[in-house]
Amino acid sequence: MELKIYHMYPDLLNLYGDRGNIIVLERRSRWRGIRVEVVNFTREEERSLEDADIIFLGGGSDREQELLYSHLSKFKNLLKELVEAGVFVLAVCGGYQLLGKYYIDAYGNKIEGLSILDFYTKAEKGRLIGNILVETNLPIGLKTIVGFENHGGRTYHDYTPLGKVIRGFGNNGKDNKEGLIYKNVIGTYLHGPLLSKNPHLADYIINKALERKYKKEISLAPLKDYEEILAHERVKDKILKEGKPKIGLSL
Repeated sequence: MELKIYHMYPDLLNLYGDRGNIIVLERRSRWRGIRVEVVNFTREEERSLEDADIIFLGGGSDREQELLYSHLSKFKNLLKELVEAGVFVLAVCGGYQLLGKYYIDAYGNKIEGLSILDFYTKAEKGRLIGNILVETNLPIGLKTIVGFENHGGRTYHDYTPLGKVIRGFGNNGKDNKEGLIYKNVIGTYLHGPLLSKNPHLADYIINKALERKYKKEISLAPLKDYEEILAHERVKDKILKEGKPKIGLSL
């Protein structure tokens, strides 16, 4: 078996080392004998995307999102078709916001999104910063997802969330929901090494991408994840001991 992963704008969307998620997907696939090709998609190197099995959009600053938006908007119809066709898309923070209809910045300016999904984001007072613990309904072994969030935008939608916020802020700090699930799309505010802290989520993505590609049920070979799961549990315990986070200052 094989997978093709498109890493969108690695030169711009890589806050907190979001690229680590690509490395985790690649390694966990190869350890199982699954061939993986990682393709960088940049403004200078456009690719077709049509043969994608997984598309990864990381996070970036407002400036970096503005730099790539006009370029990415050329592909929004294709991206929407791929989403509807079940291609797996993992979108983090700024990448997550870009999938929506619009973003209202701190000055009240309305910035158009790709409108691939029906939601919006707006800047509100204070940044939502800190470690986050989420309880997910995804059909995965461990039901908790741990990570780090740092965002000024608040996202509002009626989709199924990635999970319920146990500690942290999530989409908007109000409705106790984090992220979004639509078909094989996961949008999330969990930055950085999301998948290294949550190997069960990485395997879910690999599994769903393979099942779509090969049109059959796939059962991934188990890996020796003792250290990974132990690290996950340690982070979870740390977050629970930290207590409720406070909203940070706006940048």
